[in-house]
Amino acid sequence: MISIFTNSDFWERLSAIFSALWSFWAVWLPLLLGIVFYEIWMRYSRILYVSKLDPILIEIKIPKEILKSPAAMEVFFTALYQPFSGTYTSVFFKGATRVWFSFEIVSIGGDVKFYIWLPRGWKNYVESQLYSQYPNVELYEREDYTMNFHFDPEVNDINGGQLTLTKPDPYPIKTYIDYGLDKDPKEEFKIDPMTPLIEYLGSLKPEEQAWIQIMIQAHKEEKALEGRIFKKKEMWKKEAHGEIKKIIKDSIFTPEKNPVTGEKPMSFMGISPAEKDVIQAIERSISKRAFDTMIRVIYAAPKGIFFVGGAPSLVSTFGHFGSQTLNGFKKSWGPTYDYSWQDFKRRRSTMHKKQLLSAYKQRSFFNAPFKNFHGKPFILTSEELATIFHFPGEVSKTPTFERILSKKSEAPANLPI
Repeated sequence: MISIFTNSDFWERLSAIFSALWSFWAVWLPLLLGIVFYEIWMRYSRILYVSKLDPILIEIKIPKEILKSPAAMEVFFTALYQPFSGTYTSVFFKGATRVWFSFEIVSIGGDVKFYIWLPRGWKNYVESQLYSQYPNVELYEREDYTMNFHFDPEVNDINGGQLTLTKPDPYPIKTYIDYGLDKDPKEEFKIDPMTPLIEYLGSLKPEEQAWIQIMIQAHKEEKALEGRIFKKKEMWKKEAHGEIKKIIKDSIFTPEKNPVTGEKPMSFMGISPAEKDVIQAIERSISKRAFDTMIRVIYAAPKGIFFVGGAPSLVSTFGHFGSQTLNGFKKSWGPTYDYSWQDFKRRRSTMHKKQLLSAYKQRSFFNAPFKNFHGKPFILTSEELATIFHFPGEVSKTPTFERILSKKSEAPANLPI
């Protein structure tokens, strides 16, 4: 290896390459500067655009009786599919981008609440779509609960990170349809995968906090200027069809599936019932609206009662949305430090926690300043989103889960004047 650098021919060839490149500087230098300018300008204009959104936080108060299945929430999420970014002028010169929303489930000392974070300009539309499916809910604009928490390593501690999928995007998670909730069963027969999550949040001590943030943005498989330059390519659906072909191919050319008995249950075309269910689940998934998604969790508490397993326990409640044959969620914390010399006096981990908290407070992931913070967005459909964020019925008996005690009704028409 050293002989290469001591060889005079090597340096002569290297010098010739640089000379050739420099002779064409009038071609590549303007192109390089143009790309750099484009990236800097788009970042600046996007930050300026985001800073003017005037976001608000809406609390959703849920009635005691929820008689609708999560299918109603799926209809609501489908209405939020807004792929339009803007015109050439608004995208390039004003930094316009697709609208994004944050759906949050929060426990402050065991008091469980549902929130929606959104730009103020979308308030009327979002509220009307939610009321159309759940006319008995009550919506209130609230102050941001995150502003009351300030991370101080001497006083309190936080832990958390982001979730990612265990398999490629085309594989769906186990949805409410798989749990039979699309059939509106009676409360005593319901098996709601959100119940363990709500129960855990309701079990927190008075000074503990747990936050769950589900950020979504309409999925568009397009490039540059929000798809205005290059032709749209349905890569996600193409990948899904590729996975289906792979399952069929493996089923046909791999006769032995059971490593113990060497037997393989056969069905039509040699596809096992389990494989057939996976194919049907993928086909049903790609027929729904798709959203770029990011899920972020944070557990916080004073140092005296801080539980190291708080955030991992929160993540484990998402296990009910996964299965061995379909998709699921797993933790993706970001940087980890196994040795003390990697993180002297825990400065790097403290910096990471501050960044995580700041990204959560700003609801930033799809755009600067925390664009693709510790990972890239994954895809969930409206059906999957309705599974991980819907209003549980009376099957959830958490005492700290506040509900509206009375139903809304109009006054009788025959009241005396």
